[in-house]
Amino acid sequence: MLRYIVGRIGQSLLLLFLVSIIGYFVLLLAPGGPMSQFALTPGISKQDLDRIAEQMGLNRPIIVQYADWLWHLLQGDWGASFRDNRPVLTVILDHLPATLLLMGSATAIAMTLGVWIGIMGAIRRYSIFDYAATVGAMIALSVPTFWFGLIAIYVFSLNLGWFPAGNMYTIGSGSVGDVLWHLVLPASVLALVDVAIWSRYMRTATLDVINQDFIKTARAKGLSPRRVLFKHVVGNALLPMITLAGLQVPALLGGALVTETVFTWPGMGRLFLDSLGYNDYPVVMGLLMFSAVLVLIGNLLADLISAFVDPRIRLA
Repeated sequence: MLRYIVGRIGQSLLLLFLVSIIGYFVLLLAPGGPMSQFALTPGISKQDLDRIAEQMGLNRPIIVQYADWLWHLLQGDWGASFRDNRPVLTVILDHLPATLLLMGSATAIAMTLGVWIGIMGAIRRYSIFDYAATVGAMIALSVPTFWFGLIAIYVFSLNLGWFPAGNMYTIGSGSVGDVLWHLVLPASVLALVDVAIWSRYMRTATLDVINQDFIKTARAKGLSPRRVLFKHVVGNALLPMITLAGLQVPALLGGALVTETVFTWPGMGRLFLDSLGYNDYPVVMGLLMFSAVLVLIGNLLADLISAFVDPRIRLA
């Protein structure tokens, strides 16, 4: 088990290194570059731009810039924002709670509804409910998240007035109830696609377990259908879902970027787009690395939990 953990951590560190290389070089080689925001300043001269580039170390070879950035990153110095000169890590941590709240709420909704729909679809296979769930999942997977967000705002905010159209709280309030009220629409929209994914996977896993010999043995012993379902079927069908939960972290982060933009939710996704618009490369790279760490931690935890609860993985 220890060898497995060390191996997974080693793979994660190597992947982080590759992500940093690709992300850094793509950003620096993109049109415009980090100096483009300073070039828009009225009255700035070529000499001024050269002096700023020298002060920021942007006139050095790209390899040297990357090595210097990586060395400072390993020491805990994530750099400073071009926009307001605040430490990058401080800027990210200011927006992290909003993203975690949105992702956590969406995950809870998706897991609860997805698992229930999947189980019901499996035990009522080829029923009207099963066909309706399948069609609904295909629609949810086919339609872009931002479209669902815009429709939700139009119907539930503009027409019905049930929920606010955006932001995380009402200015001057900020109570728990007010935050939860603002959370309903973005969390539901973000969870919609994941509900479809979880329900399809759970249906397949449940059907696979139902057809196993030990389930037939449990039924032959006279156990009630409810006891067989909840004691033997659901527990075993949930094992693959642990791995799925880890794999869904990147999709949640990508969905959060779109959802936070549509609902003006002050999270990391909104910060990422704003930083791209301002060519704030230190913040963009910081967000890229921070998101990569979150994804790798999610996958690593999912693998470790799977190995802990499933002896077959641990022994392999």
